[in-house]
Amino acid sequence: MSSSAAASAWRRSLRGALLHGSPWRASAPAPAPAGARQASRTVSAVAAPIKVPPPPRKGRLLTGAMIGLAIAGGAYVSTTDEATFCGWLFKSTELVNPLFALLDAEFAHQLAVSAAAHGFVPREKRPDPPVLGIEVWGRNFTNPIGLAAGFDKNAEAVEGLLGLGFGFVEVGSVTPQPQEGNPKPRIFRLKEHGAVVNRCGFNSEGIVVVAKRLGAQHGKRKMEETSSSSDVKQGGKAGPGILGVNLGKNKTSEDAGADYVQGVHSLSQYADYLVINVSSPNTPGLRQLQGRKQLKELVKKVQDARDEMQWAEDGPPPLLVKIAPDLSKQDLEDIAAVALASKLDGLIISNTTISRPPPADAHPLAQEAGGLSGKPLFDLSTQVLRDMYIRTAGKVTLIGCGGVTSGEDAYKKIRSGATLVQLYTALAYGGPALIPRIKAELAECLERDGFKSVQEAVGADFKPLKA
Repeated sequence: MSSSAAASAWRRSLRGALLHGSPWRASAPAPAPAGARQASRTVSAVAAPIKVPPPPRKGRLLTGAMIGLAIAGGAYVSTTDEATFCGWLFKSTELVNPLFALLDAEFAHQLAVSAAAHGFVPREKRPDPPVLGIEVWGRNFTNPIGLAAGFDKNAEAVEGLLGLGFGFVEVGSVTPQPQEGNPKPRIFRLKEHGAVVNRCGFNSEGIVVVAKRLGAQHGKRKMEETSSSSDVKQGGKAGPGILGVNLGKNKTSEDAGADYVQGVHSLSQYADYLVINVSSPNTPGLRQLQGRKQLKELVKKVQDARDEMQWAEDGPPPLLVKIAPDLSKQDLEDIAAVALASKLDGLIISNTTISRPPPADAHPLAQEAGGLSGKPLFDLSTQVLRDMYIRTAGKVTLIGCGGVTSGEDAYKKIRSGATLVQLYTALAYGGPALIPRIKAELAECLERDGFKSVQEAVGADFKPLKA
Protein backbone atom coordinates (compact mmCIF):
# COMPACT_ATOMS: atom_id res chain seq x y z
CA MET A 1 0.00 0.00 0.00
CA SER A 2 1.38 3.42 -0.93
CA SER A 3 1.55 6.32 1.52
CA SER A 4 -1.26 8.12 -0.29
CA ALA A 5 -3.45 5.01 -0.20
CA ALA A 6 -2.75 4.57 3.51
CA ALA A 7 -3.65 8.19 4.11
CA SER A 8 -6.89 7.76 2.19
CA ALA A 9 -7.78 4.67 4.23
CA TRP A 10 -7.00 6.55 7.44
CA ARG A 11 -9.29 9.43 6.46
CA ARG A 12 -12.12 7.01 5.54
CA SER A 13 -11.81 5.32 8.94
CA LEU A 14 -11.97 8.66 10.72
CA ARG A 15 -14.91 9.85 8.62
CA GLY A 16 -16.78 6.64 9.41
CA ALA A 17 -16.30 7.19 13.13
CA LEU A 18 -17.56 10.77 12.93
CA LEU A 19 -20.56 9.97 10.73
CA HIS A 20 -21.69 6.74 12.35
CA GLY A 21 -21.00 7.40 15.99
CA SER A 22 -18.61 6.23 18.65
CA PRO A 23 -16.52 3.15 17.89
CA TRP A 24 -17.31 1.89 21.35
CA ARG A 25 -20.90 0.94 20.55
CA ALA A 26 -21.57 -2.76 20.30
CA SER A 27 -22.71 -3.94 16.89
CA ALA A 28 -24.98 -6.78 15.89
CA PRO A 29 -23.25 -9.88 14.57
CA ALA A 30 -23.07 -10.30 10.81
CA PRO A 31 -25.34 -12.99 9.35
CA ALA A 32 -23.78 -16.37 8.63
CA PRO A 33 -23.03 -17.14 4.94
CA ALA A 34 -25.67 -19.12 3.12
CA GLY A 35 -23.23 -21.90 2.28
CA ALA A 36 -21.92 -22.44 5.78
CA ARG A 37 -22.42 -25.95 7.12
CA GLN A 38 -25.15 -26.36 9.68
CA ALA A 39 -24.12 -27.67 13.10
CA SER A 40 -25.13 -31.27 13.74
CA ARG A 41 -26.79 -30.12 16.92
CA THR A 42 -28.63 -26.89 17.60
CA VAL A 43 -29.09 -24.72 20.60
CA SER A 44 -32.66 -24.23 21.67
CA ALA A 45 -32.44 -20.83 23.24
CA VAL A 46 -30.56 -17.74 22.16
CA ALA A 47 -30.15 -14.61 24.24
CA ALA A 48 -29.47 -11.22 22.75
CA PRO A 49 -25.83 -10.10 22.85
CA ILE A 50 -24.85 -8.36 26.05
CA LYS A 51 -24.95 -4.61 25.40
CA VAL A 52 -22.11 -2.33 26.32
CA PRO A 53 -23.39 0.59 28.41
CA PRO A 54 -22.97 4.15 27.09
CA PRO A 55 -19.47 5.43 27.81
CA PRO A 56 -18.96 7.76 30.76
CA ARG A 57 -17.07 11.04 30.50
CA LYS A 58 -13.74 9.21 30.72
CA GLY A 59 -14.81 7.03 27.81
CA ARG A 60 -15.64 10.11 25.72
CA LEU A 61 -12.25 11.59 26.54
CA LEU A 62 -10.67 8.35 25.42
CA THR A 63 -12.59 8.47 22.15
CA GLY A 64 -11.44 12.07 21.65
CA ALA A 65 -7.85 11.08 22.24
CA MET A 66 -8.14 8.28 19.68
CA ILE A 67 -9.60 10.66 17.09
CA GLY A 68 -6.83 13.15 17.84
CA LEU A 69 -4.26 10.46 17.13
CA ALA A 70 -6.15 9.61 13.95
CA ILE A 71 -5.84 13.19 12.71
CA ALA A 72 -2.16 13.34 13.60
CA GLY A 73 -1.60 9.97 11.96
CA GLY A 74 -3.38 11.07 8.81
CA ALA A 75 -1.01 13.98 8.50
CA TYR A 76 2.06 11.89 9.30
CA VAL A 77 1.29 8.98 6.97
CA SER A 78 1.31 11.21 3.90
CA THR A 79 4.95 12.14 4.52
CA THR A 80 6.54 8.81 5.43
CA ASP A 81 6.90 5.22 4.25
CA GLU A 82 4.51 2.49 5.40
CA ALA A 83 6.90 0.63 7.71
CA THR A 84 7.91 3.80 9.54
CA PHE A 85 4.31 4.86 9.90
CA CYS A 86 3.34 1.42 11.21
CA GLY A 87 6.03 1.67 13.89
CA TRP A 88 4.86 5.17 14.81
CA LEU A 89 1.26 4.00 15.07
CA PHE A 90 2.08 1.18 17.49
CA LYS A 91 4.28 3.54 19.50
CA SER A 92 1.50 6.12 19.70
CA THR A 93 -0.78 3.68 21.52
CA GLU A 94 1.49 4.10 24.55
CA LEU A 95 -0.06 7.57 24.90
CA VAL A 96 -3.61 6.25 24.86
CA ASN A 97 -3.24 3.06 26.88
CA PRO A 98 -2.77 4.75 30.30
CA LEU A 99 -6.21 6.33 29.86
CA PHE A 100 -7.77 2.86 30.06
CA ALA A 101 -6.40 2.55 33.60
CA LEU A 102 -8.71 5.42 34.61
CA LEU A 103 -11.76 3.35 33.75
CA ASP A 104 -13.44 0.45 35.50
CA ALA A 105 -11.49 -2.69 34.58
CA GLU A 106 -14.34 -4.52 32.86
CA PHE A 107 -15.57 -1.43 31.02
CA ALA A 108 -12.02 -0.75 29.82
CA HIS A 109 -11.89 -4.32 28.54
CA GLN A 110 -15.15 -3.85 26.64
CA LEU A 111 -13.81 -0.67 25.07
CA ALA A 112 -10.63 -2.43 23.99
CA VAL A 113 -12.58 -5.26 22.33
CA SER A 114 -14.86 -2.76 20.60
CA ALA A 115 -11.88 -0.74 19.39
CA ALA A 116 -10.33 -3.84 17.85
CA ALA A 117 -13.67 -4.86 16.32
CA HIS A 118 -14.09 -1.44 14.64
CA GLY A 119 -10.53 -1.12 13.38
CA PHE A 120 -9.41 1.51 15.89
CA VAL A 121 -6.21 -0.34 16.66
CA PRO A 122 -2.98 -0.36 14.66
CA ARG A 123 -2.51 -2.98 11.97
CA GLU A 124 0.87 -4.64 11.61
CA LYS A 125 2.18 -4.27 8.04
CA ARG A 126 5.79 -5.26 8.69
CA PRO A 127 6.72 -8.92 8.14
CA ASP A 128 7.76 -10.99 11.14
CA PRO A 129 11.44 -11.95 11.42
CA PRO A 130 11.89 -15.29 9.58
CA VAL A 131 13.44 -16.82 12.71
CA LEU A 132 10.03 -16.63 14.42
CA GLY A 133 8.17 -18.75 11.87
CA ILE A 134 7.12 -22.24 12.96
CA GLU A 135 4.92 -25.06 11.66
CA VAL A 136 2.64 -26.74 14.17
CA TRP A 137 -0.10 -29.31 13.38
CA GLY A 138 0.55 -28.69 9.69
CA ARG A 139 -0.30 -25.01 10.12
CA ASN A 140 2.15 -22.19 9.47
CA PHE A 141 2.51 -19.63 12.26
CA THR A 142 4.40 -16.48 11.26
CA ASN A 143 5.36 -16.11 14.92
CA PRO A 144 4.70 -18.11 18.11
CA ILE A 145 3.12 -15.28 20.13
CA GLY A 146 -0.63 -15.64 20.61
CA LEU A 147 -3.49 -13.97 22.45
CA ALA A 148 -4.97 -16.23 25.13
CA ALA A 149 -8.68 -16.94 25.53
CA GLY A 150 -10.61 -14.54 27.73
CA PHE A 151 -9.93 -11.32 25.86
CA ASP A 152 -12.30 -11.82 22.91
CA LYS A 153 -14.80 -14.14 24.54
CA ASN A 154 -17.43 -13.78 21.82
CA ALA A 155 -15.32 -13.58 18.63
CA GLU A 156 -16.17 -9.93 18.08
CA ALA A 157 -12.72 -8.72 17.03
CA VAL A 158 -10.82 -11.62 15.46
CA GLU A 159 -9.67 -9.73 12.37
CA GLY A 160 -8.54 -6.68 14.33
CA LEU A 161 -6.66 -8.74 16.91
CA LEU A 162 -4.89 -10.87 14.32
CA GLY A 163 -4.03 -7.62 12.57
CA LEU A 164 -2.11 -6.48 15.65
CA GLY A 165 0.58 -8.99 14.71
CA PHE A 166 -0.26 -12.01 16.86
CA GLY A 167 0.69 -15.32 15.31
CA PHE A 168 -2.60 -16.72 16.57
CA VAL A 169 -5.67 -15.62 18.53
CA GLU A 170 -7.85 -17.81 20.74
CA VAL A 171 -11.47 -16.77 21.30
CA GLY A 172 -13.77 -17.91 24.13
CA SER A 173 -14.43 -19.59 26.37
CA VAL A 174 -17.73 -20.15 24.54
CA THR A 175 -20.59 -21.89 26.33
CA PRO A 176 -23.54 -23.63 24.61
CA GLN A 177 -26.19 -21.41 26.19
CA PRO A 178 -25.70 -17.66 26.77
CA GLN A 179 -24.91 -16.81 30.38
CA GLU A 180 -24.05 -13.61 32.24
CA GLY A 181 -21.31 -15.09 34.40
CA ASN A 182 -20.72 -14.07 37.99
CA PRO A 183 -21.97 -10.82 39.57
CA LYS A 184 -19.97 -7.61 39.07
CA PRO A 185 -17.49 -6.34 40.05
CA ARG A 186 -15.49 -9.38 39.01
CA ILE A 187 -12.22 -8.01 37.61
CA PHE A 188 -9.63 -6.43 39.90
CA ARG A 189 -6.33 -4.83 38.91
CA LEU A 190 -3.20 -5.33 41.02
CA LYS A 191 -1.34 -2.63 39.09
CA GLU A 192 1.80 -2.60 41.20
CA HIS A 193 2.38 -6.25 40.36
CA GLY A 194 1.18 -6.32 36.75
CA ALA A 195 -1.53 -8.75 37.80
CA VAL A 196 -5.29 -9.18 37.61
CA VAL A 197 -7.73 -11.20 39.69
CA ASN A 198 -10.92 -12.18 37.87
CA ARG A 199 -13.95 -14.31 38.66
CA CYS A 200 -15.93 -13.72 35.46
CA GLY A 201 -17.35 -17.24 35.35
CA PHE A 202 -17.57 -17.92 31.60
CA ASN A 203 -19.69 -14.91 30.67
CA SER A 204 -20.62 -15.76 27.10
CA GLU A 205 -23.11 -14.82 24.40
CA GLY A 206 -23.40 -18.50 23.56
CA ILE A 207 -22.56 -20.83 20.70
CA VAL A 208 -25.19 -19.61 18.22
CA VAL A 209 -24.07 -15.97 18.32
CA VAL A 210 -20.39 -16.88 18.11
CA ALA A 211 -21.03 -19.36 15.28
CA LYS A 212 -22.77 -16.63 13.27
CA ARG A 213 -19.83 -14.28 13.71
CA LEU A 214 -17.23 -16.89 12.83
CA GLY A 215 -19.36 -18.09 9.92
CA ALA A 216 -19.51 -14.58 8.48
CA GLN A 217 -15.74 -14.21 8.81
CA HIS A 218 -15.23 -17.64 7.25
CA GLY A 219 -17.46 -16.75 4.30
CA LYS A 220 -15.64 -13.46 3.78
CA ARG A 221 -12.32 -15.28 3.83
CA LYS A 222 -13.48 -17.80 1.23
CA MET A 223 -14.70 -15.02 -1.06
CA GLU A 224 -11.32 -13.28 -0.80
CA GLU A 225 -9.53 -16.54 -1.61
CA THR A 226 -11.78 -17.08 -4.66
CA SER A 227 -11.16 -13.57 -5.98
CA SER A 228 -7.42 -13.65 -5.25
CA SER A 229 -5.00 -14.59 -8.01
CA SER A 230 -2.47 -15.92 -5.48
CA ASP A 231 -2.15 -19.66 -4.80
CA VAL A 232 -0.51 -19.05 -1.43
CA LYS A 233 -2.73 -19.60 1.63
CA GLN A 234 -2.23 -16.61 3.90
CA GLY A 235 -2.97 -18.33 7.20
CA GLY A 236 -5.81 -20.17 8.88
CA LYS A 237 -9.56 -20.32 8.47
CA ALA A 238 -10.02 -16.76 9.75
CA GLY A 239 -7.52 -15.34 7.23
CA PRO A 240 -3.94 -14.32 7.99
CA GLY A 241 -3.04 -15.78 11.37
CA ILE A 242 -4.35 -18.84 13.17
CA LEU A 243 -7.66 -18.98 15.08
CA GLY A 244 -8.25 -21.14 18.15
CA VAL A 245 -11.67 -21.67 19.72
CA ASN A 246 -11.84 -22.33 23.46
CA LEU A 247 -14.88 -24.30 24.64
CA GLY A 248 -16.50 -24.08 28.08
CA LYS A 249 -19.49 -25.54 29.88
CA ASN A 250 -22.53 -23.80 31.29
CA LYS A 251 -22.57 -23.24 35.03
CA THR A 252 -25.85 -25.09 35.53
CA SER A 253 -25.15 -27.91 33.08
CA GLU A 254 -25.35 -31.43 34.51
CA ASP A 255 -23.58 -33.01 31.52
CA ALA A 256 -20.23 -31.35 30.84
CA GLY A 257 -19.42 -33.76 28.04
CA ALA A 258 -22.57 -32.84 26.14
CA ASP A 259 -21.69 -29.14 26.44
CA TYR A 260 -18.24 -29.64 24.92
CA VAL A 261 -19.62 -31.89 22.18
CA GLN A 262 -22.14 -29.21 21.31
CA GLY A 263 -19.30 -26.73 21.00
CA VAL A 264 -17.41 -29.07 18.68
CA HIS A 265 -20.42 -29.63 16.42
CA SER A 266 -21.15 -25.90 16.13
CA LEU A 267 -17.73 -24.24 16.05
CA SER A 268 -15.02 -26.68 14.97
CA GLN A 269 -15.60 -25.99 11.27
CA TYR A 270 -14.30 -22.44 11.82
CA ALA A 271 -11.36 -23.29 14.10
CA ASP A 272 -7.71 -23.97 13.28
CA TYR A 273 -7.57 -25.67 16.69
CA LEU A 274 -9.99 -26.41 19.54
CA VAL A 275 -9.46 -26.16 23.29
CA ILE A 276 -11.33 -27.96 26.08
CA ASN A 277 -11.19 -25.61 29.06
CA VAL A 278 -11.42 -27.70 32.24
CA SER A 279 -9.33 -25.40 34.43
CA SER A 280 -11.15 -22.13 35.09
CA PRO A 281 -11.43 -21.67 38.87
CA ASN A 282 -14.64 -19.65 38.49
CA THR A 283 -17.06 -22.41 37.42
CA PRO A 284 -17.98 -24.78 40.28
CA GLY A 285 -16.80 -28.34 39.75
CA LEU A 286 -15.00 -27.63 36.47
CA ARG A 287 -11.49 -28.47 37.69
CA GLN A 288 -12.67 -31.91 38.79
CA LEU A 289 -12.70 -32.81 35.10
CA GLN A 290 -8.87 -32.83 35.23
CA GLY A 291 -8.90 -36.16 37.10
CA ARG A 292 -7.56 -39.14 35.11
CA LYS A 293 -10.86 -41.01 34.69
CA GLN A 294 -12.95 -37.89 34.04
CA LEU A 295 -10.46 -36.38 31.61
CA LYS A 296 -9.99 -39.62 29.69
CA GLU A 297 -13.75 -40.01 29.20
CA LEU A 298 -14.20 -36.35 28.26
CA VAL A 299 -11.37 -36.29 25.72
CA LYS A 300 -12.63 -39.47 24.05
CA LYS A 301 -16.17 -38.12 23.83
CA VAL A 302 -14.99 -34.84 22.28
CA GLN A 303 -12.56 -36.56 19.90
CA ASP A 304 -15.32 -38.91 18.73
CA ALA A 305 -17.67 -35.98 18.14
CA ARG A 306 -15.02 -34.17 16.11
CA ASP A 307 -14.00 -37.22 14.08
CA GLU A 308 -17.57 -38.19 13.16
CA MET A 309 -17.95 -34.91 11.24
CA GLN A 310 -17.03 -34.67 7.57
CA TRP A 311 -13.78 -32.81 6.88
CA ALA A 312 -11.97 -31.55 3.83
CA GLU A 313 -8.51 -32.80 2.93
CA ASP A 314 -6.85 -30.64 5.58
CA GLY A 315 -8.62 -32.76 8.22
CA PRO A 316 -10.22 -31.91 11.57
CA PRO A 317 -8.84 -29.22 13.87
CA PRO A 318 -6.32 -30.33 16.52
CA LEU A 319 -7.75 -30.78 20.03
CA LEU A 320 -6.02 -29.34 23.12
CA VAL A 321 -6.81 -29.25 26.83
CA LYS A 322 -6.14 -26.21 29.03
CA ILE A 323 -5.01 -27.13 32.54
CA ALA A 324 -4.57 -25.34 35.87
CA PRO A 325 -1.27 -24.44 37.53
CA ASP A 326 -2.60 -25.58 40.92
CA LEU A 327 -2.07 -29.30 40.41
CA SER A 328 -0.34 -31.97 42.47
CA LYS A 329 2.41 -34.16 41.04
CA GLN A 330 -0.10 -37.01 40.80
CA ASP A 331 -2.54 -34.77 38.92
CA LEU A 332 0.19 -33.87 36.42
CA GLU A 333 1.12 -37.51 36.00
CA ASP A 334 -2.52 -38.41 35.34
CA ILE A 335 -2.95 -35.64 32.77
CA ALA A 336 0.29 -36.59 31.00
CA ALA A 337 -0.84 -40.23 30.85
CA VAL A 338 -4.20 -39.27 29.33
CA ALA A 339 -2.56 -36.90 26.84
CA LEU A 340 -0.19 -39.60 25.61
CA ALA A 341 -2.70 -42.47 25.59
CA SER A 342 -5.41 -40.47 23.80
CA LYS A 343 -2.94 -38.87 21.36
CA LEU A 344 -4.08 -35.42 22.43
CA ASP A 345 -2.78 -32.74 20.07
CA GLY A 346 -1.64 -30.40 22.82
CA LEU A 347 -1.91 -28.89 26.29
CA ILE A 348 -2.14 -25.23 27.27
CA ILE A 349 -0.21 -24.55 30.48
CA SER A 350 -1.71 -22.80 32.27
CA ASN A 351 -4.92 -21.09 33.32
CA THR A 352 -5.11 -18.62 36.22
CA THR A 353 -4.14 -19.65 39.76
CA ILE A 354 -6.19 -19.70 42.94
CA SER A 355 -2.96 -19.21 44.90
CA ARG A 356 -1.45 -15.78 45.49
CA PRO A 357 2.27 -15.94 44.70
CA PRO A 358 4.39 -13.26 46.36
CA PRO A 359 4.66 -10.34 46.20
CA ALA A 360 1.05 -10.12 44.99
CA ASP A 361 -0.17 -11.90 48.13
CA ALA A 362 0.31 -8.70 50.15
CA HIS A 363 -1.93 -6.61 47.91
CA PRO A 364 -5.37 -5.79 49.43
CA LEU A 365 -7.21 -6.96 46.30
CA ALA A 366 -5.36 -10.28 46.32
CA GLN A 367 -7.96 -11.50 48.81
CA GLU A 368 -10.72 -11.21 46.22
CA ALA A 369 -12.00 -14.60 45.10
CA GLY A 370 -11.02 -15.70 41.60
CA GLY A 371 -8.04 -16.61 39.47
CA LEU A 372 -4.87 -14.54 39.40
CA SER A 373 -3.02 -13.84 36.14
CA GLY A 374 -0.05 -11.70 35.17
CA LYS A 375 3.57 -11.43 36.30
CA PRO A 376 3.24 -13.28 39.64
CA LEU A 377 1.99 -16.36 37.75
CA PHE A 378 5.09 -16.69 35.55
CA ASP A 379 7.28 -18.87 37.78
CA LEU A 380 4.47 -21.20 38.85
CA SER A 381 3.10 -21.75 35.35
CA THR A 382 6.57 -22.20 33.88
CA GLN A 383 7.44 -24.84 36.46
CA VAL A 384 4.27 -26.78 35.57
CA LEU A 385 5.21 -26.39 31.90
CA ARG A 386 8.68 -27.83 32.54
CA ASP A 387 7.24 -30.69 34.55
CA MET A 388 4.73 -31.57 31.83
CA TYR A 389 7.38 -31.43 29.10
CA ILE A 390 9.41 -33.99 31.04
CA ARG A 391 6.41 -36.22 31.81
CA THR A 392 5.34 -36.29 28.15
CA ALA A 393 8.96 -36.65 26.95
CA GLY A 394 8.42 -33.78 24.55
CA LYS A 395 5.86 -35.80 22.55
CA VAL A 396 2.88 -33.48 23.15
CA THR A 397 2.74 -29.93 21.80
CA LEU A 398 2.65 -27.48 24.71
CA ILE A 399 1.50 -23.86 24.72
CA GLY A 400 3.06 -21.80 27.50
CA CYS A 401 0.73 -19.27 29.08
CA GLY A 402 0.99 -17.27 32.28
CA GLY A 403 2.89 -14.13 33.23
CA VAL A 404 4.55 -13.44 29.87
CA THR A 405 5.46 -9.74 29.66
CA SER A 406 8.57 -9.69 27.44
CA GLY A 407 10.41 -11.51 24.69
CA GLU A 408 12.76 -12.92 27.32
CA ASP A 409 9.76 -14.40 29.16
CA ALA A 410 8.49 -15.97 25.93
CA TYR A 411 11.98 -17.36 25.27
CA LYS A 412 12.08 -18.96 28.74
CA LYS A 413 8.74 -20.63 28.07
CA ILE A 414 10.04 -21.99 24.77
CA ARG A 415 13.26 -23.30 26.33
CA SER A 416 11.08 -24.92 29.01
CA GLY A 417 9.15 -26.91 26.41
CA ALA A 418 6.56 -24.57 24.89
CA THR A 419 6.18 -24.63 21.11
CA LEU A 420 3.84 -21.63 21.22
CA VAL A 421 3.32 -18.89 23.82
CA GLN A 422 0.23 -16.93 24.87
CA LEU A 423 -0.32 -13.72 26.81
CA TYR A 424 -3.30 -11.62 27.91
CA THR A 425 -2.78 -9.61 31.11
CA ALA A 426 0.40 -8.01 29.74
CA LEU A 427 -1.61 -6.72 26.77
CA ALA A 428 -4.11 -5.13 29.16
CA TYR A 429 -1.31 -3.19 30.85
CA GLY A 430 1.05 -2.64 27.91
CA GLY A 431 -1.34 -2.16 25.00
CA PRO A 432 -0.66 -2.94 21.33
CA ALA A 433 2.90 -1.56 21.48
CA LEU A 434 3.84 -4.61 23.53
CA ILE A 435 3.34 -7.04 20.63
CA PRO A 436 6.06 -5.90 18.18
CA ARG A 437 8.40 -5.36 21.13
CA ILE A 438 7.98 -8.93 22.38
CA LYS A 439 8.52 -10.36 18.91
CA ALA A 440 11.67 -8.31 18.37
CA GLU A 441 13.04 -9.30 21.78
CA LEU A 442 12.30 -12.97 21.16
CA ALA A 443 14.08 -12.86 17.80
CA GLU A 444 17.09 -11.28 19.52
CA CYS A 445 17.12 -14.03 22.18
CA LEU A 446 17.06 -16.78 19.56
CA GLU A 447 19.81 -15.21 17.48
CA ARG A 448 21.90 -14.45 20.57
CA ASP A 449 21.97 -18.11 21.54
CA GLY A 450 22.55 -19.39 18.02
CA PHE A 451 19.11 -20.80 17.25
CA LYS A 452 18.02 -20.56 13.63
CA SER A 453 14.35 -21.13 14.43
CA VAL A 454 11.86 -21.31 17.29
CA GLN A 455 11.61 -25.07 16.81
CA GLU A 456 15.31 -25.51 17.54
CA ALA A 457 14.87 -23.77 20.91
CA VAL A 458 11.82 -25.76 22.08
CA GLY A 459 12.83 -27.68 25.19
CA ALA A 460 16.45 -26.52 24.91
CA ASP A 461 16.78 -26.68 28.71
CA PHE A 462 16.32 -30.46 28.46
CA LYS A 463 19.00 -31.57 26.01
CA PRO A 464 18.75 -35.31 26.86
CA LEU A 465 15.05 -35.26 25.90
CA LYS A 466 15.80 -33.57 22.60
CA ALA A 467 18.66 -35.92 21.69
